Amino acid sequence: MARIAGVDLPKKKRMEYALTYIFGIGLHTSRKILDVTGIDYNKRVFELSDAEAAIIRKEIQDKYMVEGDLRKEVAMNIKNLMDLGSYRGLRHRKGLPVRGQKTKTNARTRKGKRKTVGAA
Repeated sequence: MARIAGVDLPKKKRMEYALTYIFGIGLHTSRKILDVTGIDYNKRVFELSDAEAAIIRKEIQDKYMVEGDLRKEVAMNIKNLMDLGSYRGLRHRKGLPVRGQKTKTNARTRKGKRKTVGAA
């Protein structure tokens, strides 16, 4: 099992999809990393040699912010918005949708379970 950036990659997945299990790496970035390192997209994680895993690990470490550092930066950005008192920060603080979605009927993910008011 390959362990890259503190994440155990699933053994039977193809490399291009397995790398997306790392927070901060999507499919496009995964393919860029594999192009630079010269590893085939179709290679499975269990077929990866230790040397190839080390090359991928070094590429990610040198050029990309992933996992803990990225999560910390995103959290700091949100905290900064809240401290500034911007509209987006207020929406984060109240636990409401931030990007302009309507909240009269939807937004259950952000608002939580319905609380019925005034039913007599």
